[in-house]
Amino acid sequence: MDHVVYLDAKAEELEKILSMEKTMIIRGAAGRKLPHGRVNPGDILYFINNNAEGEVKAKAVVSSVFNSDKMTEEESIALVEKNQDKLKLSEKQFSKWAGKRYLVLIELMEVKSIPPFSIDKSGFGNMDDWLPVGKIEKVRKT
Repeated sequence: MDHVVYLDAKAEELEKILSMEKTMIIRGAAGRKLPHGRVNPGDILYFINNNAEGEVKAKAVVSSVFNSDKMTEEESIALVEKNQDKLKLSEKQFSKWAGKRYLVLIELMEVKSIPPFSIDKSGFGNMDDWLPVGKIEKVRKT
């Protein structure tokens, strides 16, 4: 399964991933929402900055996934702190994710820059920061 993942441009997430300073990404919510339970080792993630430039610029293979069960705020914060060496979250990102009831931690491998391309988001009603696209060719604009 291919996924298009929006990254925090202000926190330079894409640059940190490409330099391998950051080897894990995080998503979380009060309930089980995307990508909870929908990402598996071997899936391909295509990265796009959330700054309206609208181009996929890199990809990576998922090496491992941790989908949390319902956690207390304290358990959630402890989990984020424990993985901060891989997550490299800014203070703003830390306060956004730490404390969420459900977290998904996704470890990356085989990270590489790719020639930039645009995607067609019209098939995705609610614009989220995570789009499970099946095959990237279905949304890739030529």
